[in-house]
Amino acid sequence: MKVVMLGTGMGTVMDLYNTCFVMQNDRGVFLIDAGGSIEIKKRLKKANIKLEDLENVFISHSHADHILGLIWLLKGMAGVIMKSTHKNKMNIYCNDKVYEAIEGIFSYTLPQDLLEKIYDYVNFIILNNGSCYDINGVYYEFFDICAKGSKQYGFSCMLDKKKFVFLGDEPLNSLLKENVRDADYVMHEAFCLDKEKDIFHPYEKNHSTALSTAKVMSELNVKNLILYHTEESHRDKSELYKEEAANEFLGNIIVPNDMEVIELV
Repeated sequence: MKVVMLGTGMGTVMDLYNTCFVMQNDRGVFLIDAGGSIEIKKRLKKANIKLEDLENVFISHSHADHILGLIWLLKGMAGVIMKSTHKNKMNIYCNDKVYEAIEGIFSYTLPQDLLEKIYDYVNFIILNNGSCYDINGVYYEFFDICAKGSKQYGFSCMLDKKKFVFLGDEPLNSLLKENVRDADYVMHEAFCLDKEKDIFHPYEKNHSTALSTAKVMSELNVKNLILYHTEESHRDKSELYKEEAANEFLGNIIVPNDMEVIELV
């Protein structure tokens, strides 16, 4: 299994792309979030992923920088969808609030003839806390991250006996510590450096810093920490975030750049 980071930025980045990524193995690809623009099509093309190969998509929550790229994905597939030449439907996994948002966006932005075809092509799977699905041979358990903002889901899965956890883009709620404890890989947002918290105000925005995340993950005995959903003021952000997180976290710290591939071993 590998993770292809299509984007690593927070909601208002200009030079980075919004955080979204692909879980990819020899059985297929699983897109996690879609970013906020048509740029998602370019990113998938760079990763050598064809739109018609996207059979499974998870949208974690309804913020613009996670959901709006889905419109452009489906518009990009309009020819295939309108001709009904697709072999398999696209499964879109999301919670009920995300589904409501998608319905509203679709109704105002897509022509009626395409809209009807899309609903024939897309299979919406509405998640509940604890919902489990086999996707490309991997068993995923989805859970409510108990976000302070919009309703948001994360997931965990086992990869060759190693636990992988994706936590969305809010700080870890204390109620979920046991979901994370002793995990081999944890993906967690780090809005900015802690030393720059007075510039970016992460805590007021329900976000974390590299240092605060590292402290929590160290206490939970996480082995590999992947930090993403960052601001973009530093060209060398990877090394800066690693350096700060290493003050609290002794395990392996990964701060990917856009289009970076993370091999999960």
